[in-house]
Amino acid sequence: MDTLSYKTISANKATAKKEWVVVDATDQVLGRLGSKVAKLLRGKYKPNFTPHVDCGDNVIIINADKVKLTGNKWTDRVYLRYTGYPGGQRAMSPAELMARPNGADRLLRKVVKGMLPKNRLASQLLRNLYVYEGNEHKHEAQQPKMIDINLYK
Repeated sequence: MDTLSYKTISANKATAKKEWVVVDATDQVLGRLGSKVAKLLRGKYKPNFTPHVDCGDNVIIINADKVKLTGNKWTDRVYLRYTGYPGGQRAMSPAELMARPNGADRLLRKVVKGMLPKNRLASQLLRNLYVYEGNEHKHEAQQPKMIDINLYK
C-alpha cells in the first residue's frame, strides 16, 4: 500500500536547467563572494537541487581584479602549495598571487575550489566558472543575465 501522495524528484543531467549568470566582483569581499559563487555553481539556490548532480549555473565573474580583502589579509594570509619534491613547499600571499599573470583568476578559483565538496563533482563544477579581470567577457552568445550577488544569502 502506497500511502505517500507525492514523490521526491531528483534532478539528473538531462533535467537540470543550467543558466548563464554574470557576477560583478567590484568591491566585493573575497570570501563572501566565493561562498555565494560556490553555491551558484552547485545549484543550491534552485528548488530541484540534487547533491550528486551538476545542476548549478555557469558563472562568469567580471572585474575580478577589483575584489577586496578585509584587514591585513592581503599580506598576512598564506596560501601553501607543494611542488612534490623534498623541501618543495611554497608559500604565497594574496598580494603576491594577484601580481602574477592571471592572478585574479587563480585567486578566485583557489577560493571557490576550497568551498566546493572534495570529490570528482567539484572539479566538474569548477569548469563552469569563468573569471575575467576586466569588464569584458567572451560569452555574449550565451546571453547571460546580470545578477546582484548581494541579494543572495
